[in-house]
Amino acid sequence: MKTPRRHFLKTGLTGILAAAAAPQLVSSRVLGQNAPSKRVTLGFIGVGTHGLGVNLRSFLQLDDCVALAVCDVSKSRREKVRDEVNQHYGNKDCAVIADFRDVLARRDLDAVVISTPDHWHTTMALMAIAAGKKVFCEKPTLTIAEGRLLADTVKKTGALFAVGLEDRAVIQYHMMAEHVRNGAIGKLQRITCGLQFKEAIPRQAPAPVPADLDYNLWLGPAPFRPYVPTLTEPQVWRQIRDFSGGTLTDWGAHLVDTAQVANFAEDTSAVAVEGTGEIPPDAMNEVPFKFKLRYTYANGVTMEVTEGVPSIRFEGTDGWIGNKGWLGRIEASNPDILHRKYDAKTTKLWPRRPREQRDFLDSFKSGQPPMYTAETLHRLCTTLHLGSIAMELGRPLKWDPKKEEFIGDAAANARRSRKQRDDWKKA
Repeated sequence: MKTPRRHFLKTGLTGILAAAAAPQLVSSRVLGQNAPSKRVTLGFIGVGTHGLGVNLRSFLQLDDCVALAVCDVSKSRREKVRDEVNQHYGNKDCAVIADFRDVLARRDLDAVVISTPDHWHTTMALMAIAAGKKVFCEKPTLTIAEGRLLADTVKKTGALFAVGLEDRAVIQYHMMAEHVRNGAIGKLQRITCGLQFKEAIPRQAPAPVPADLDYNLWLGPAPFRPYVPTLTEPQVWRQIRDFSGGTLTDWGAHLVDTAQVANFAEDTSAVAVEGTGEIPPDAMNEVPFKFKLRYTYANGVTMEVTEGVPSIRFEGTDGWIGNKGWLGRIEASNPDILHRKYDAKTTKLWPRRPREQRDFLDSFKSGQPPMYTAETLHRLCTTLHLGSIAMELGRPLKWDPKKEEFIGDAAANARRSRKQRDDWKKA
């Protein structure tokens, strides 16, 4: 019997923990040598630009999983993607679903792939965990508090939660981190990160909601605001505070992760931040599109983050290494640095993992942690959120990574969380 989707609306943290402690229902598709198929069954929530173009199409190329359902708030989009999935498999097995709660209620799905706007990530992931699903979810988190809740829930339940982030599997960034961690440039002193610059978004007048779109469900836990024609496009909602942290949390999740890994800081966050940001006048943007931030880590290493061309550079006592442009060619102060090899038994960086979709399925089968865990995501995003809060308040901030609180700053601590809207649950 189908579980009513509204059941999941009533499940708080207590319910999540209880659900995890109970026997988990695992599809027969992945059990037993004589089962019809051993493929992991997947439901895709959000099949827009990245959800379709990167996540769904990547999973479609993997033989040990199968897409059984696609869900999106846009009717025409979900039906178009459903047709693409069915064409790929040569059948009509893929279900098309309007409300993600109905995806979570399906007993034939082992896992869900969440590729929604940022403000939905944590809420949806927690509901999926409560429903007993394994979770593959896009980055980033929206606030520090929700990142901590997610990480704690995953730890307490033992749920599989993997992040849709590829950098540790990308050879250029893995190699740079490996060289730095193994002392190729001496003692690391300074990091600079350039994040993709985005233009100001012209203001638009409110417009009727398209009949094709469930706007209430698109907004979800975010505060209500009138619909405008391009609001649901990534280049727009990413620059609005209710939905995202802008370029800093989007591109920053990539380059700053590599920075923290190279600095042995992937399991913590910066301890201080200062800087400025500019929000364009007479535009839809609500987060800075230009910024200059300076972070300091507990070991004294500093990191400067600005808008511009995606890039990263590490400077040490014996030289530097870095690249310009996403996936750009690695350069170094001494070309010999780029030819160094490290013994697998003594290297200070773990082996490079496969891309995030393959890595998720491997973790599903092995029970081992994925490349990016909920805790890793939280620590990375915390550093990024520190910068956002410093720009919003216009003053330097100090952070305690162990207590996860700003030191002596009540106004900054109040910004670790945001109130969520509950109206969407009534629909």
